[in-house]
Amino acid sequence: MNTAVTSKEEILKTSRELIQQQGWSAVNIRSVASACGVSVGSIYNYFDSKADLVGATVESVWQEIFHHPEDGSVFQDTQACIVWIYGRMESGCQQYPGFFTLHSLGFLGEEKSDGKRLMAQAWQHILHSLCAVLKRDAKIRPDAFSEQFTPEMFADVLFSLMLSALLRQDYNPSPVLEILHRTLY
Repeated sequence: MNTAVTSKEEILKTSRELIQQQGWSAVNIRSVASACGVSVGSIYNYFDSKADLVGATVESVWQEIFHHPEDGSVFQDTQACIVWIYGRMESGCQQYPGFFTLHSLGFLGEEKSDGKRLMAQAWQHILHSLCAVLKRDAKIRPDAFSEQFTPEMFADVLFSLMLSALLRQDYNPSPVLEILHRTLY
């Protein structure tokens, strides 16, 4: 066995590959070390425990699914952003079957607090980005938002609809786009 130290990125890449090939239960210190061709101790150089490894893997999956597109114009237009998010959700479910459902149901067992924290961070990032797009979108009529109905409130509604679609595995953005058009344009 190769005892040479590998990189954290390589460990996470291998962990994602194991998930795609064998499911979430395949990610543990021994199986990842074996797949990387390194000793178990090499994995412990980067991760203190299985919980740390799984948590970092979850975070890397979120980052892979929702990586920023090369075309940044997606984040200038709310409609394009929603279509992009729904497309990424569908792609993520194909790459990592059950990821969203398992993660949202707290699949980390006794490590639930870490899982919830990582999920909350990912969701907060998506929600913040969606709100920023709403504020930049030149197509939204000037009087669409007020103190009683803010971009943050509407982003929350849109995000809730997206989470519901994730759990139903319904990747058609049309209903959300209809709400967008009736409310803001």
